[in-house]
Amino acid sequence: MADESERAVQTAIEAEMRLLDPDVRASSALVSELLDPEFHEIGASGRRWDATSILTVTSDGSVAPEAPVKVSDMSGAVLAPGIVHLTYFADHNGRRAWRSSVWRLTEAGWRMYFHQGTLTS
Repeated sequence: MADESERAVQTAIEAEMRLLDPDVRASSALVSELLDPEFHEIGASGRRWDATSILTVTSDGSVAPEAPVKVSDMSGAVLAPGIVHLTYFADHNGRRAWRSSVWRLTEAGWRMYFHQGTLTS
């Protein structure tokens, strides 16, 4: 069971890191492969997002490929079978936030179901 949980957490971490990759973020097709259709987010700005609004942003050319997100303190836990919660610290061009994501296993694979960012100094 521990191996299965470790694999689930590692798979969610790999998917999270893909979503943070500027080349992936610039492609609505690649982002849509990682977002659950019921995805929702409370952004660090306080704005609420859903899968459609995220895909609109990723398809409008506003994601700068030269601006990677620096990630540290990534950890994860299996909350229930097929549900993984990740937390980490992100620094994107000096905009620093604690981030939290919930990933769920679907027939199409692991998809991000929920995400929240909280700005910090």
